[in-house]
Amino acid sequence: MSYLPQELIRKKRDGKALEPDEIKFLVRGLADKSVKAEQISAFAMAVFFNDMSMAERVALTEAMRDSGDVLDWSDLPGPALDKHSSGGVGDNVSLMLAPLIAACGGFVPMISGRGLGHTGGTLDKFDAIPGYQTSPDNALFHKTVLEVGCAIIGQTQNLAPADKTIYGIRDVTGTVESEALITASILSKKLAAGLSALVLDVKCGNGAFMASEEEALGLANSLGSVANGAGMPTLALVTDMNQPLANAAGNAVEVQNAVDFLTRARAMPRMEEVVLSLCADMLVLGNLYSGLDAARTALQTVWESGKAAEQFDRMVAALGGPTDFIDNASRHLPVAPVIMDVFAAHEGIINEIQTRNVGLAVIGLGGGRTTPEDELDYSVGFSDLASIGDTADNETPIGRVHAATQDRADAAAAELQACYATGESATRKPVILHRLAPDDFAKTTEPS
Repeated sequence: MSYLPQELIRKKRDGKALEPDEIKFLVRGLADKSVKAEQISAFAMAVFFNDMSMAERVALTEAMRDSGDVLDWSDLPGPALDKHSSGGVGDNVSLMLAPLIAACGGFVPMISGRGLGHTGGTLDKFDAIPGYQTSPDNALFHKTVLEVGCAIIGQTQNLAPADKTIYGIRDVTGTVESEALITASILSKKLAAGLSALVLDVKCGNGAFMASEEEALGLANSLGSVANGAGMPTLALVTDMNQPLANAAGNAVEVQNAVDFLTRARAMPRMEEVVLSLCADMLVLGNLYSGLDAARTALQTVWESGKAAEQFDRMVAALGGPTDFIDNASRHLPVAPVIMDVFAAHEGIINEIQTRNVGLAVIGLGGGRTTPEDELDYSVGFSDLASIGDTADNETPIGRVHAATQDRADAAAAELQACYATGESATRKPVILHRLAPDDFAKTTEPS
């Protein structure tokens, strides 16, 4: 059916709901040029001010999914599972989650992104590994998932191409911060990845895009409702991002942190709770285990035995990286010329961390981007970051800076000091704030 784009824009402008066919017409029009970029700009602005119902969001997400390839994992002997994080500082969960799931019989064809603003990007971390291909062809991607159990790569050219076009329009028209459009952007790519089930990690706090619990719950409900409405079983955790999740922020330093986690070289209680909770829910949602207790037991077994670390090693080698990465990560990863301890400006108990500013300090070191074209220094960042509740004194550093020059190290050290506040006591917040199961989400519409 054919429509006049301007009439559909007028309809949404006036606060009326669009029918699924009308939404599909607008998205299809991007490909055949029957709908112009300025009309999508007007449509995005109308959505920004008038929002979309959950049913409309499902229709938009599905239309964007169908604008390109939809991957087929029907030849896998198990479910294709994935997770999405809304982004934060020291959020390297994917690096541990994928091999843990693979070691328990799941398959993780994870399509990730690069850093955005103050938040780090999963692909940037893997780019720190020599030889690792973050943009393999579809044949190698499929082969790696089938044979290894997991592969973490970037978005392929023809996966939800409408999303890339619409996001570019939103970026220059001030319509990025629309919950409806954010939902469709994230989920169109996940639906196009052909998944059996999805878990969401929606971050909340001063290092997240969603600062308040109310905002985070709103996004989690939108994502979960639309994903389930589009036929993909989905569960969400809302997790705390008022401090870095890993005790590192950067690229190579976060990869090393993930290796330390997988090999159990150091205890990471907050990271452990998030990673194992997401994994357990993935395994149950994918019908690999009947309950969370059984899933947790299986995860603990493959973690303690070293099987999960072995899975990570196999994935790295299959995608072009070193064949001995886990055993020799420190030798393979780039090392910054200047590494020095940073001490708190005042002694006491750490009671607040300005997490977003920690991420911005990594950008200042050269480990993040201010424009999409920026080249990264993968060696820089912070390691050994202290957490809320830890003691800071003149013998116990709050972190270690990795920098290209002494001047940059000194500047970053001062920035990190300014991020940490101390006092006589501190309140430790739970790392998992909310859990939303599929039945908790708003009912939207039957899958199309």
